[in-house]
Amino acid sequence: MSKGTIRVGIGGWTYEPWRGGTFYPEGLAQKRELEHAASAMTAIEINGTYYSSFKPASFETWAKAVPDGFVFTAKASRYVTNRKVLAEAGESIERFLGQGITALGDKLGPILWQFMATKKFDADDFGAFLKLLPAAQDGVKLRHAVHVRHESFRDPAFVAMARAAGVAIVNAWSDDYPGLGDVSGDFVYARFENAIADEPQGFPAATIDRFADWVRAWAAGKPAGDLPTAGDPAPAKPRDVFAFMINGAKERAPAAAQALIERVGRP
Repeated sequence: MSKGTIRVGIGGWTYEPWRGGTFYPEGLAQKRELEHAASAMTAIEINGTYYSSFKPASFETWAKAVPDGFVFTAKASRYVTNRKVLAEAGESIERFLGQGITALGDKLGPILWQFMATKKFDADDFGAFLKLLPAAQDGVKLRHAVHVRHESFRDPAFVAMARAAGVAIVNAWSDDYPGLGDVSGDFVYARFENAIADEPQGFPAATIDRFADWVRAWAAGKPAGDLPTAGDPAPAKPRDVFAFMINGAKERAPAAAQALIERVGRP
């Protein structure tokens, strides 16, 4: 069986503690930080889109700053996901996707829809939300991942719903909320949190080895054996994998991502 493409990265590229030699070389101009980050990573999760909108020119500039084959994922607007009734998010979804995000072209990866940790699973409402996610925007095919963080989503009905919609369930590793290891889309989106400041690479070597085992398994179409699941096993087929070192001791995220890339390789 062939394997999917593995991309590993960090969340954003503008972060003061990464400057001055921690990740960015001493004296590197801020306008070149994305270029440097993209040379070290194989993907970046754009976090700024969660807080505000951007013009198409911004996305075009970002796409030109990174090498061919590099991929951005984009965190969807909080005005979409942080609401009581998700079924009413249609207009906000259109506004988010219509801001010019497709100017990233072939460097546009999955859209990440992250929900508050207090958001509980409501089958009717969440099902209605999934139906609002379009398959394409401006002629560009879209891929969607949902990051749910409440125990109530540990439900076979949720897993089945996501699979029927072709939407990936984010496989998160965190001490702050329950994670799900179910694979539901034709790609896998993983977020590894809880980086430790006292660890130079963010995590003990054994933990990064564990992440590498998971990532390789997903790419090969196999389950990540020690992650809890709620639904039936997913069909065995190769899948692209997007894995991000994010949250926790963020200053260690670049080193953690590079350590994982050393283990799983570059596309």
